[in-house]
Amino acid sequence: MIKAGWIMTALFTLFMLGASVAPKFLGMDAAVESMVALGWSADYLLMIGCIELCCTVLFVIPRTGLLGAILMTGLLGGAMSANIRAGMPLYSHILFSIYLGVFMWVALWLRDERVRKVFPLL
Repeated sequence: MIKAGWIMTALFTLFMLGASVAPKFLGMDAAVESMVALGWSADYLLMIGCIELCCTVLFVIPRTGLLGAILMTGLLGGAMSANIRAGMPLYSHILFSIYLGVFMWVALWLRDERVRKVFPLL
């Protein structure tokens, strides 16, 4: 169970770093176009990328994993609300934050006994 949690954590981290943080840091067209489609200025790319990086790093560190998950949940909620406001498709854009958040919380639940004690699902 713990190994599965760490594997999921690694997958989540690789996804966040590769598909979200890096494009923002590099100013890639996909990141800029996404920001513009949501009605945001591309000037915010670096700031949002830094916030995502900090939340991801906090999530990966065992001692701060819960704090990272809570902060990342807030970040994902903001992303979801921006997609709702911009009228993006439901399953591919709006609910993606939910999918990612559930995956992250399951990873934390599997790898951290303290979280399992608070949320005894099994």
